[in-house]
Amino acid sequence: MSERDCLAANDWICAEYVRTRSQELLDATGEHVVIALASVALGLLLAFPLALLARRRRGFAGPVLGLTTVLYTVPSLAMFALLMPVFGLSASVVVTGLVLYSLTVLVRNILAGLEGVPAEAREAALGMGYGPVRLLFEVELPLALPALMAGIRIATVSAVSLTTVGAIVGYGGLGNLIYTGMDSFFKAEVLTASVICVVLAVLADVLLLGVQRLLTPWTRTGGRGRRLRGAGPHRPRPAPSRTAKVKAD
Repeated sequence: MSERDCLAANDWICAEYVRTRSQELLDATGEHVVIALASVALGLLLAFPLALLARRRRGFAGPVLGLTTVLYTVPSLAMFALLMPVFGLSASVVVTGLVLYSLTVLVRNILAGLEGVPAEAREAALGMGYGPVRLLFEVELPLALPALMAGIRIATVSAVSLTTVGAIVGYGGLGNLIYTGMDSFFKAEVLTASVICVVLAVLADVLLLGVQRLLTPWTRTGGRGRRLRGAGPHRPRPAPSRTAKVKAD
């Protein structure tokens, strides 16, 4: 059976579908990436001050963490339906919903990273004359980067996955193709769009992991350096001389 016949046969894997619908696939992928990235970026801008508020005013920590957790438990279909009266049938519904979902992970990870900064580092910076703003951006945030980047990775992969649900309002990126393909039982459309979505999630996680390793080189060299320093040949302590023994006596 030729490649052209795979469309007529409605095969799951069909190169002819990819060739003839390449522009449609590119447009859907572009929309998917823009929605996912915009939601993570806006979520980070909102989560950062919330985490700082929860950290500086302990009375706000419980309500902030509790609210973000409650938002995360709302099903995506219900969340988008609740936002539609405010934003209408637009991409803002999907972006806003994903921003609210990302807050749970981002706020907790930022807060955990900042609270994990050693007290000695803060005291040393304060002793050198660092003010609160300089202390935050030059000392605390760099040390909190591993936890922060871990939260961004989780939020990004989740956003790539949940963007597909935006197809219910017509702004789901690859989700639009998945839903229309399922309605018409167009196998190649469903499988191709699903595979691209999975590839996007994997690529996003790998790229962010690479950025994390570049920004936090001490997390991969510190332990190794300690192991190398401790792995050298054992040098026995020289035996005390007879004169030293006499002096000791």
